[in-house]
Parts: sequence; C-alpha cells; structure tokens
Amino acid sequence: MTSLHSKIAAALKSRENRLIRRRLSDPDADSGLVDFHTNDYLSLSHSEQLRHLFLQKLQTAPEVLGSGGSRLLVNGHGHTALETRLAKFFDSPAALLFNSGLDANVGFFSCIPQPGDVVVFDEYIHASVHDGVRASRAREAQFSFEHNSVSALGELLLHLLNERPSLRTGENSVFVAVESLYSMDGTIAPLAEIVELTESLFSRGNCHLVVDEAHATGVYGPQGRGMVATLGLERRVLARLHTFGKALAASGGTPARFIGFPPTTAVILTDEPIRDYLLNYARSLIYTTSLSHANIVAVGCSFDFLENGIAEKLATRLLDLSIRFIDTLQNLIERNGIPPSLLSLPPHLTAISLGRSRATPIVPVFTSQPRPLSTYLRLKSMNARPITWPTVPKGLDRVRVCLHSGNSDEEIDALARGMTEWARSEMIASQVKGGGSLGLQSKL
Repeated sequence: MTSLHSKIAAALKSRENRLIRRRLSDPDADSGLVDFHTNDYLSLSHSEQLRHLFLQKLQTAPEVLGSGGSRLLVNGHGHTALETRLAKFFDSPAALLFNSGLDANVGFFSCIPQPGDVVVFDEYIHASVHDGVRASRAREAQFSFEHNSVSALGELLLHLLNERPSLRTGENSVFVAVESLYSMDGTIAPLAEIVELTESLFSRGNCHLVVDEAHATGVYGPQGRGMVATLGLERRVLARLHTFGKALAASGGTPARFIGFPPTTAVILTDEPIRDYLLNYARSLIYTTSLSHANIVAVGCSFDFLENGIAEKLATRLLDLSIRFIDTLQNLIERNGIPPSLLSLPPHLTAISLGRSRATPIVPVFTSQPRPLSTYLRLKSMNARPITWPTVPKGLDRVRVCLHSGNSDEEIDALARGMTEWARSEMIASQVKGGGSLGLQSKL
C-alpha cells in the first residue's frame, strides 16, 4: 500500500470509528419504503401527468440530446428562451442558468465579491457558499453570524462599518448570504427584517443580499416563486438562486430515470451587469458543458405546473401535512412523557400554533440516537434518515423528516406513532436496565 493510500485508509477508519463515515445507499434498499427523506416535496417525480407532458414535449422538441459544449461556445435556443421565461416569471431583470445549485453558488461567490469587499453569511449557510467564498478575492474577509439572528447580524455589520472606512464611504461592498428555507432545520429566514436592517445601515446601497431559495422553490409564494416573492422583495435583493431538482423534479426526478441529468439545474436571478460579469468570470459556468436540451425541456415542463396552478395546490396540501405531523408528534411526545433527549421538535415548530406561512416540509426531530430511530422506522417500512455531525453541529443530531404532498394522512400519523413507539421502548429498556419501576401505559 502506498503512503497516499495508507493516509486515506486512516482517515476513513477514523470516520468509521466516529460513526460519521459517508456511504452511498443501496439503490434497491429503499424500495417499498414510504419516502420521508427525499427533496421531492411536491411528489412531482412520481407524477404521471408531468411524465406524460415531458415525453410529449420531447417528441416535438427540435433538439434533445446533448448541448454541444460550453454555454459560451453553443448558446441553444432553448436555453435562451428558458432564461427569458424565468426572468419574467420571477420578476427579475435577468436570469442565468447553471448546471447545479452548487455550481451557481460557487460561481457567484468566487467571482462577484471584489478586492476589499466582505462576505457575511448565516452560520447554517450551504457548503457551496463556503466553497465559493474560499475561492474568491474576499476569502480573508468572511464572517458568519448566529443562525437567523437579526440582532447578531446587526452587531456584526456595525462592527464592520466601524472597522472598515471603505464600507462607510461605499467604496467597497458587503454581501449577506442567507437561505430562505434551511435544509437541515426547516427554519425560514427573516428576510424582511434583514432587508430593512441592511438598507438602514448602508445608505449608499453597498450592502447586497443574496438569497438561496433552493428548498423554497415551488413550495412558497405566489405560484411557487419563493419567499422573496412572498414578501415583495424582488427589487431589494441583489441575487436569488432557484433550483429545479427538488420540489419541481426537473432533474433528479422522473426525467432523470430516462436521461442522465446533472444533480439539479439552477438559475441565478439578478441584474444585467451581474449576469454579464458571471458570463465572463464564473469558472463553474465557463468551463463546463452546458445543460442538455432534454434538461431544458424538463425544466420547462415543471414551470408549466407552476404557471397553471397545479404546483400551488400540491404545496397547500404539503404544508397542511406538515402541520398535521408536527401537531400529532408533539401531542404524542407530551402525552407519553418522552424526554427531549429521545425525541423533541425545535422551538420554532412548537412555540406557537403553526399556520401555513410558518409550516415547512422539512421537520428535524432531535434525538441522541438518530441511527437506531431511523433503523426502527425502516423496519416499519418508513425511510427517514439520520443526520449527524459534521453535516450538523455536534449535539444537534436528528432524524430529518422530509414531507411530500403525495404522503397520505395515514402515513403521516404512522410516522409520528412509530417515532413515539421507539422512544417508549427505549424508556422501558432504560428502566429495566436500571431496575426502576416501569409504570408506563400506552397513550399512542
């Protein structure tokens, strides 16, 4: 074994010992399980109507296979038409397609911040933003703030203003990066408050908000346009990222079973100067083969569902299921006296009664034993995955539940009961081991 392979083996062994080694799942292992783990929030990847529309449009599309090369070498008619459609739909001056959400974030943050600029991001921001900033000319001026804390963001921005005269004069800029819906915690960013804060502190307009709407696309806002559109902030945000492989299933979903698509098609919505600059400097756009023509057709089909109202009805159903699951699980936890170490919901989902504006398809269920809980659910034919460090901070292990509009009420209730049954069995086992009195009566 070479020294390189010895070092690699040691690193993997270390992860194995700490129970954090990542592996690809068996593609056949999930067959027959109720899906509570994918990002297919609107269940469109299983929509026969969407599949039929996609195949129908493929039959009449002038171009289907491949794309011909880099976007700067071959600019397909379909690509340009889709960008025009997206810009109009999302009420944006311009739109630019990327092969994935990762490519879009890396491309934007690696080139748009200029020398002397600062990047500020929520501590839970996606890894792709970190990758982009590390490759940028602002890599020595990056700062995080406490998750969703407007006060912490305000303190940090005031500190930067006091410390850096070029920010006060407007010579340099600050970029604030947030997600509208966070993929691990199901929390919704206080976008309106953040916009008001940044505009009040930076009267010269040199503080720019960048919003990743990957998990909100299709679920929130008029016709699924996202949280920025919900709040009417389109003209007060520098750039928005939308992806089409999650709720919209335009890649990674049904069409992907027939054609080899990249992980998730994405678009950056911004102004014309930023778009032009990305075309010239975003390496993740310039040095890659552009999206296939079939991928462009798939995205167009998904947007037909946004425009005709089908997706909006599915989103309403989805958020109602979220409320049902959260209420049912919380009631079972309280009635059975389940300790927070075994099962608990985050405060933002339990503090007050939920409405659709605060409901989320992503529900983290905190537990000190995420893997045993996930395994128990699999035995009950339900697939909800454990999430541990380093994906989430230490001490915040959870089973992340992703809900879908195609889930039935019975499946939602069974998931809540299954989690509580597992927790009760752990409580009983602990009491038996400790020699205590059981005294537990089922309240499931």
